[in-house]
Amino acid sequence: MNEEEIKEKFGLKSFYRANLSVANLRGADLRGADLRKADLSVANLSVANLCGANLRGADLRGADLRKANLSLAILCGEDLSVANLRGQTFVGQTFVRQTLV
Repeated sequence: MNEEEIKEKFGLKSFYRANLSVANLRGADLRGADLRKADLSVANLSVANLCGANLRGADLRGADLRKANLSLAILCGEDLSVANLRGQTFVGQTFVRQTLV
C-alpha cells in the first residue's frame, strides 16, 4: 500500500508538527494519521492503532509503544531512543535513519 492508498482507505488525520508530548493516547485510532515531525516524546501509545501512520521525523523518545499496531507505518528518521517497544513486531515498515539506542 502506498501513502495515497493509505489516506484513501483510512482517511486523513493530520497532526503534522503537533505537540503531543506526554499525551495519553492509549488505544487511540490513529490509522493513516499524518504524524510527521510530531512530538510524541513520553506519550502513551500502548495498544494504539498506528496502521499506515506517517511518522517521518517524529520524536518518539521514551514513548510507550507496547502492543501498538505499527503495520505499514512509515518510519523515517524517528528518534525511538528509550521508547518501550516490548512485544512489538514490525511487519511492512520501512526504516530509514532511526535512532534506536
